[in-house]
Amino acid sequence: MLSKAVFYINIELLKLDCCLDNFVLYKRLIQMKLLLLPLLPLLLFFSCKNKTISVDFDVNSAELLHQNQDQLNQVIIYDVFTPPVASRIYAYTSLAFYEAVRFNKPENASITNQLKGFGTMPLPDTTKKYNYSLAATKAFFNVAHKVIFSIDSLKNYENNVMTTFKNMMDDDEFNRSITFGDAVSAVILIRTEKDNYKKTRGMPKFLGNRKDGRWQPTSPDYADGIEPFWGTIETLVLDSSAQCQPPTPPMFSTDTSSIFFKNAKEVYTIGNNLTDSQKIIVRYWDDNPFVVEHSGHLMFGNKKITPGGHWMGIAGVASKKHGDDLVAAAKSYSVTAIALFDAFIGCWDAKYKTDVIRPITFINKAIDNRWEPFLQTPPFPEYPSGHSAISASASTVLTALYGNDFSFHDDVDKKYIGLEKDFSSFFQAAEEAAVSRVYGGIHFSTGKTGGQLQGKMIGNLIANKFVTGTIAITPGQPK
Repeated sequence: MLSKAVFYINIELLKLDCCLDNFVLYKRLIQMKLLLLPLLPLLLFFSCKNKTISVDFDVNSAELLHQNQDQLNQVIIYDVFTPPVASRIYAYTSLAFYEAVRFNKPENASITNQLKGFGTMPLPDTTKKYNYSLAATKAFFNVAHKVIFSIDSLKNYENNVMTTFKNMMDDDEFNRSITFGDAVSAVILIRTEKDNYKKTRGMPKFLGNRKDGRWQPTSPDYADGIEPFWGTIETLVLDSSAQCQPPTPPMFSTDTSSIFFKNAKEVYTIGNNLTDSQKIIVRYWDDNPFVVEHSGHLMFGNKKITPGGHWMGIAGVASKKHGDDLVAAAKSYSVTAIALFDAFIGCWDAKYKTDVIRPITFINKAIDNRWEPFLQTPPFPEYPSGHSAISASASTVLTALYGNDFSFHDDVDKKYIGLEKDFSSFFQAAEEAAVSRVYGGIHFSTGKTGGQLQGKMIGNLIANKFVTGTIAITPGQPK
């Protein structure tokens, strides 16, 4: 009986570095089935102190933006945003920062003026002095406060940064810079109000169906489909979510000689014979914020970075290694975020149009009713693979920025899962991210390849527009 069940609230959800708003925490825990109503009073008296965050870096250097991004990452993880929604947060905050800081080097053109749906950005008074690093940070956090839940979680860090700036300049320059940041963020926020996001919050749930080959909720939580209308979100560069579609997936069939069955048998065979190195690859690229662990009657959530957050982190790693100044770092984050945002929209549009069954559902019915994948299957249709699409898109843009043979040490996820790896190129990392989904048993190889092809097309459009004007290499080509 429910009254006898024991629910375990993961201490990591409560003992946060920066405390979640209680109401949001209640809501999230209830949604995740982690909290019984009788336990609510316990949280009414739960309190935590904001962690004091010292500003021990040059606030006029690129480290400012890297630190801002890190603080935002933590809130996105704690607020349990879905990967598509997280990509939206990254896009708007990154663009807000860039549009203000670019005046440190006025030769850098506006990015939003080349995107869909943005108004004209304000211009500074060239006869007066501004600190554009300050203005950019103000714009960044103004936008962040409107698109996340846990506003207070950023305040301690933000206030310390603002105090550091204030101690560096006279009041006129400080206030003028703040006002300019407010003006930039206002243009960004107008776009957030009309990108169709709010409308999708009230759209029907996607519960799947029993038709052959169609997606159905999967164990252990049998959750309804995540973001079924994300394909209706207004894209930034793509003409529409349907502009860059992946190839048509193989026709569903239980015939053992069919492509579909062979794909499922491949996943089944790989899953039953995973090597230790393959298991590490799977864990490394899991990046699944939906996972709820089960142990008997106990249920607990583990905080993880989102797939988009991982690639935003890689953009930061590359920017640091390359020695980017603040403006160049801001551009790197912005174009990577655009690549992720549009790739999620295009991929999710394809997912819910094709509505392909997940491997676990097919294998349990047609091959082995006891089989379980190494990874917990996320709650949305299989084709194409989201990791594959967004990784191909982001790696294409990053390759255009930093080169085809840009090696890097990825420690983005170290604080969350304790793993770090070296890669010889962005494409190598993207390929490993894509194949991890097949190793993990949650995608067919055609889902992997379809996602890579779609992401490559989207990434090329963005790289051609904002980085090189033309790309001589062939990025994201599936192996």
